[in-house]
Amino acid sequence: MKVGFLFNHDALHQIRHTAPVIAEIVRYPKVEAVVLTSSLTQEREVRALLGVAAEQVRFVSLNIGKTAAALDRALRFIAPFRRIATLRENLAEFAALDVLVVPETTSLLLRDRFGLDHPKFVWIPHGAGDRSVGFREVMRGFDLVLLSGAKVRDRMLANSLITPENHVIVGYPKFDTIDDAPPTRLFDNDRPVVLYNPHFDPLLSSWYTMGADVLRWFAGQSDFNLVVAPHVMLAQRRVHASVEHRVVRWRRDVAARYRRLPNIHVDMGSDASVDMTYTRAADIYLGDASSQIYEWIARPRPALFLNTTGAAWEHSADFAHWHLGEVIDGVEALPVALARAAREPERFRAAQEAAFATTFSVTDQSASARAAKAIVERFGGGA
Repeated sequence: MKVGFLFNHDALHQIRHTAPVIAEIVRYPKVEAVVLTSSLTQEREVRALLGVAAEQVRFVSLNIGKTAAALDRALRFIAPFRRIATLRENLAEFAALDVLVVPETTSLLLRDRFGLDHPKFVWIPHGAGDRSVGFREVMRGFDLVLLSGAKVRDRMLANSLITPENHVIVGYPKFDTIDDAPPTRLFDNDRPVVLYNPHFDPLLSSWYTMGADVLRWFAGQSDFNLVVAPHVMLAQRRVHASVEHRVVRWRRDVAARYRRLPNIHVDMGSDASVDMTYTRAADIYLGDASSQIYEWIARPRPALFLNTTGAAWEHSADFAHWHLGEVIDGVEALPVALARAAREPERFRAAQEAAFATTFSVTDQSASARAAKAIVERFGGGA
């Protein structure tokens, strides 16, 4: 059985959600693992995560023609043109697979738009957040969905996005990439470190309307350090458009003066922004819609959320994570909220522990091993 793992994105943030499964699935002697990447950067990252297991994997580089490449250079800061072109121009590679494992939903275009009726499609979501975009009708197209825990499972079942038969709860493979080493020390002082982790969604993100004010406030005080590490896709494009919310925003750069300050560290997309370096090392979370809050609560700590649109969030499943910390409406409330978070670090511990337990299934077996087993049992290729 040929099982392909596709990595076809502008950034690296999706890789750790499925790559660990590769190292487990190669243990099955009747499975041939194929890694398909659309850039050398993606391939290098997968190889680094796999280590010696990479020797048991066949790597395929997916290329696009000169016309598509030229269009991508012109459009890459506006639309994901290359991703779709990569699917369209490499149909033969996908058709040779029995199973294709992906961390996103765009790959269903292979079947729905390009007429490929083979392979079977397996989805491992890249995150366990609450945004409505994570619960769309397109998800009904997968043959098997591997989920982190009961929270996501229950919401998908309630919306008929999955069936009792086509999903398995396996846990969160990304956690398998984290070792037991102490968190990285981010600054050369003992001040509390605040992680500002805005999303790129043009409606929900605080970056477009409050980001400059957040940086200005932290630049003018000396009680806290600040790590600015948005969702990696924020820096990938200059213009962000949400088809779901019908909103378009222009991303402004971080002013150079903030990058020179000793108490502010700006990271617009390095490996550290996707490998949980900051979510493990910081003391207080400041965000809006990013699913990284659920990685943050693996070790309960204070969290603050910026309500940029005055959303009525209290009874909305899309904002369930806002019950894991204090919600504030603007930067003017930040000083008091930060002081309270530092003074009462246990305030939301119970809520965070409960949310973690329902969001992530944890057993004696790793999530990656559980995912590999689920794929093999569903589609064959067992020992």
